[in-house]
Amino acid sequence: MLRTSLPRAAVLATLVLLAACGPAKKSVFPPTVTLQEVTAKPGGTWHVTLRVRSNSYGGMSFDRFQGTLQVAQLGGVLLDARIDQDIPAFAADVTRVDILPTPEMSKALADLAAKGSSGSLPYAIEGRITGTAEKEDKPRTFTVHGRNWLSPVPGIPDTYRSP
Repeated sequence: MLRTSLPRAAVLATLVLLAACGPAKKSVFPPTVTLQEVTAKPGGTWHVTLRVRSNSYGGMSFDRFQGTLQVAQLGGVLLDARIDQDIPAFAADVTRVDILPTPEMSKALADLAAKGSSGSLPYAIEGRITGTAEKEDKPRTFTVHGRNWLSPVPGIPDTYRSP
């Protein structure tokens, strides 16, 4: 009896171990959203390039970013960007959106331009981004907070970048 139960136990243990070897679930972490570039267009519109970085161990399919952009502690403006991009693990891509800044924001950017490439202007992005992790069916919503500086791009008028 011992002879027959030992092989059965070995087979059962092997099956249990194989069942535990299923695909590993990849960790999902909140992405980051920052300004990559701002271009002031004639008529007062800003062409804003948002940089979306996936901080997850698997790819993410991002749908939409909704939030606010605040420049130099002035009142903010709404950002609503349709992203529709698949971004691999630990990679980034950009999306563009046009906004109409407040008059105070436009003045702050004009004052920055007058300082030349040595000037900088703080900004903050607050909002929510929606994305679906690879091998998942339901989208997740992440809260994002981005803060950095804008500086004029030497030789390209009305263009500002964040480091």
